[in-house]
Amino acid sequence: MCSPEPVNCFPVLLNILSNTFLRLFNSTARFRVWSHLFYVGENPELKHYIFFGLFTFMLVLAAGLPPLFAMSSVEDYKVKSTSC
Repeated sequence: MCSPEPVNCFPVLLNILSNTFLRLFNSTARFRVWSHLFYVGENPELKHYIFFGLFTFMLVLAAGLPPLFAMSSVEDYKVKSTSC
C-alpha cells in the first residue's frame, strides 16, 4: 500500500483512515491523497533565483558577523578583562 519511505506512508495511512470513518458514517464522499514532490519538473530558472537569493543572504550575514566579534573584543579591552 505504501513504499518503504515514511514520507509516502503517512498520506496513505491518513487516506485509509479518513475513508474508513466516512464509510462508517454512511457518507458518499471520499478523500484522495497524492504525495508528489514540491518541484515536479526541473526548472533551472527557479534554481537560479533560489541560489542567488541564498547567496545574497550569506553575503549579508558574512558582512554582519565580524563586527560583532570585534565589538566584544573592544568592550573586553575597555573594561580590561582577561581570560585565563
